[in-house]
Amino acid sequence: MENNLLEIILVEDNPYDAMLTVRALKSKNFINNVIHLNDGVEALDFLFGTGQYAGRDVGVTPRVIFLDLKMPRINGLEVLEKVKSNPATKTIPVVILTSSAEDPDIKKCAELGANSYIVKPVEFENFSKVVADLGFYWVALNKA
Repeated sequence: MENNLLEIILVEDNPYDAMLTVRALKSKNFINNVIHLNDGVEALDFLFGTGQYAGRDVGVTPRVIFLDLKMPRINGLEVLEKVKSNPATKTIPVVILTSSAEDPDIKKCAELGANSYIVKPVEFENFSKVVADLGFYWVALNKA
């Protein structure tokens, strides 16, 4: 697998939000490879080739990580901190895609190096448009 084939990692514990996000990302037919990981533990295992992903080629990195904050086991802030503090992953863009509009979360994410912070719109149409636009920007327009 070439590096550019792994486009988006979605770290989202809510199955409904994950399904809507993947559907919105694929709706414009410019994103082919979205990997959904259920929580922070799965995300870190995937990114660092440990646990259930032991042996995965960690040199194959995503173009962008869409990361929820409020998750069980390991939350999004902890994932963000580990990703941005490791030389092998710190240049991967991380977009916080969460329902939290709390100022402390926004500030902490900025301090830890998040590339963007997006509050999920509640309405389906708005949610789909925001996610599709994010995917287009980070995969098609943004230069790594």
